[in-house]
Amino acid sequence: MHQDILINWSPQETRVAIVENGAVQELHVERTLERGLVGNVYLGKVVRVLPGMQSAFVDIGLERAAFLHVADVWHPPQEGETISAAKAAHAMVPIEKQVFEGQALMVQVIKDPIGTKGARLSTQVSIAGRLLVFLPQDDHMGVSQRIPAAQRESLRSRLLELAGSAGGGFILRTNGEDASDAELAEDIAYLRKAWARVKSASTRLPPMSLLHQDLSLLQRVLRDLVVETTQTIRVDSREQFDALLAFGQEFMPLAAGKLQHYKGERPIFDLYAIDEEIAKALARRVDLKSGGYLIVDQTEALTTVDVNTGAYVGARNFDDTIFKTNLEAAQAIARQLRLRNLGGIIIVDFIDMAREDHRDAVLAEFRKQLARDRVKTMAGTFSQLGLVEMTRKRTRESLAHMLCEPCAVCDGKGVVKTARSVAYDILREILREARQFNPREFRIVASPKVVELFLDEESQHLAGLSEFIGKPVSLQSEAAMAQEQYDIVLL
Repeated sequence: MHQDILINWSPQETRVAIVENGAVQELHVERTLERGLVGNVYLGKVVRVLPGMQSAFVDIGLERAAFLHVADVWHPPQEGETISAAKAAHAMVPIEKQVFEGQALMVQVIKDPIGTKGARLSTQVSIAGRLLVFLPQDDHMGVSQRIPAAQRESLRSRLLELAGSAGGGFILRTNGEDASDAELAEDIAYLRKAWARVKSASTRLPPMSLLHQDLSLLQRVLRDLVVETTQTIRVDSREQFDALLAFGQEFMPLAAGKLQHYKGERPIFDLYAIDEEIAKALARRVDLKSGGYLIVDQTEALTTVDVNTGAYVGARNFDDTIFKTNLEAAQAIARQLRLRNLGGIIIVDFIDMAREDHRDAVLAEFRKQLARDRVKTMAGTFSQLGLVEMTRKRTRESLAHMLCEPCAVCDGKGVVKTARSVAYDILREILREARQFNPREFRIVASPKVVELFLDEESQHLAGLSEFIGKPVSLQSEAAMAQEQYDIVLL
């Protein structure tokens, strides 16, 4: 398997596609106006200390001052003291004895500004790498709680050995569980260089300066997405190619060697019809080559995937037809999860299979395809109801949530009432209004389809209602109205 990474850059948006063996597997999108501040490190200036709230406001150069609570003022633990004990002890010290107005303070954003609230800050700086998180003000060596307890001690020992005595602590991230010593050492070197730049900038720049910005999507391509099988990283912007090459040569020389500037006349995403794949990834139905199809429904709590045979009748018998459809679906589902970046709980409803060996083969193929995913996944077995339950770690917003918003017509339901249902709602509403008011006439203002129904199939019911209430009812078609919208005007 070989991999290519295509980068389409524009001033307002960066799009990255990961192509494996000619097929798009992942899409990443970052919009300039929507980039968050979490992870950014600033040299702030304390503008106000509030003893009553045990907090301070810090100017970091944004529109509103940011908020620093006493619990987020970091002091490294003393020898033999746990981190939680150190935090508890220093939280008891009043904030007015820890910071003062006019003080220059290195701070990191831990929560983006929301509405009228400013950003939330911490004085404990951490810098995230691909496999590790660097804690420059601490010497703690930690391992993600999601890694099995049996492996943590050996991983901690490896970290201690690789980090040496240069100072600072590290936390091994979940995706570093199976990393080699060389990969960990490369990440350690990158993080130490990044911290050296932050320290240098803090002595040169004035307060309210940005010292460190969490990597852009372009830079994260080199840090997070490049693997051994990556052959090329093609960028369609000369300016961004030069900037990425300089960044890569300083921090990730192996990845930088795979960078290429794309000079073709066709847009880079046209090479693999990626815009078409994005459109398919936003659709509810996914057609399979055999004639079967998937139905993907994303809800707040979980995602469901339903497998259907559709028009596929190519196998010798019905059992083989189902088996082959499920095998193809197992591959397609794993790809769709990556392409759409679906996370959380996922329920897959494969077509029921009578033979156990068929179920085992489909499950083995599904797990094999999921193993190619860089995001951690876990799949169970077939339940009593024939469903496969699985989880996929949430890393960022799904593609649909990033590119789409709920429909203004159906309000996110995915369906609208039929014209006949709306017509009957209108008849009931007129009857309700007639009991409360005594107008000269009722006028129905509705969508063309509803009005047409009243003029044709429902004309008898409308006439009967008019006779019953003793008032004339007129119709007015409004093309701008959606099918469920209507007004009843009292004249």
